[in-house]
Amino acid sequence: MLNKPKIKTAVPKRRYQLGIFSIVVLGDIQSEDGRRYHHVLAAVREGDAEPGLYLTAEPSPPELAARGAVCMRIIMADGEDVLGADDEWIDVDAFAEEGLTLVKTLLQLSDEEAFRLL
Repeated sequence: MLNKPKIKTAVPKRRYQLGIFSIVVLGDIQSEDGRRYHHVLAAVREGDAEPGLYLTAEPSPPELAARGAVCMRIIMADGEDVLGADDEWIDVDAFAEEGLTLVKTLLQLSDEEAFRLL
């Protein structure tokens, strides 16, 4: 996967089970890719060795700063995109809630409930 976060160290802040996916939300991140991450959500399908989807909370670029201090970026095998900006995503719970909603939609898991493990 191109452009996946190159995380050197991080602390798991939240863990969820969502159907056949394990979701982890990381904080206190040191990366080796030149980006500053507030949080990273990674979704791993059972049996897979690596995440197939990442959502990141990063400082907003200048063109989005008026909409919020933190932007959310999605990274998948077929590319990446910035989804928007919001001041609330600096908070791990707000980011995790929005991230889980997006993951449910993207992976067509609307009938599944996310169970918090950590």
